[in-house]
Amino acid sequence: MNETLKVGDPAPPFEAVALGGEYGTGQTVRLADFAGKHLVLYFYPKDNTPGCTTQACGLRDRWPDYQGVNAAVFGVSTDSLASHRTFIDKYGLPFPLLSDEDGKIVRAYGVWVEKNLYGQKTMGTERSTFVIGPDGHIKEIFRRVKPDEHADAVLEVLRK
Repeated sequence: MNETLKVGDPAPPFEAVALGGEYGTGQTVRLADFAGKHLVLYFYPKDNTPGCTTQACGLRDRWPDYQGVNAAVFGVSTDSLASHRTFIDKYGLPFPLLSDEDGKIVRAYGVWVEKNLYGQKTMGTERSTFVIGPDGHIKEIFRRVKPDEHADAVLEVLRK
């Protein structure tokens, strides 16, 4: 895990396909596309799982409040575009999801970690959020996010 990322560091560059929201059926986006505005990358383990659904629906329910801040919001997981499409459609998510099937983004942001589930060690995505400022530097990092508190915590940072 890349534990060296901290507030004030330049955000690691990325390129991925965004699906949903204003990106419809898919468009490639890059970190550089968001210069001059806030960017929220919220990393989550897996589409259609209880915690991830709670987190995504929390953002969906607060989405009108997010429209008042100069920010782009993306959910990021290693799921496929097809999985993302199902997740977006099932829960009416108004924001885009990034597909990171090759794991480059989760590794660059240091959220690909060893997990222990019922005594079995596996690798997976740590539920974490990075708020990147208009200057391309990390403004806030939330590690081991609580799904039901996520939307409010991120919105608070964006309103500062």
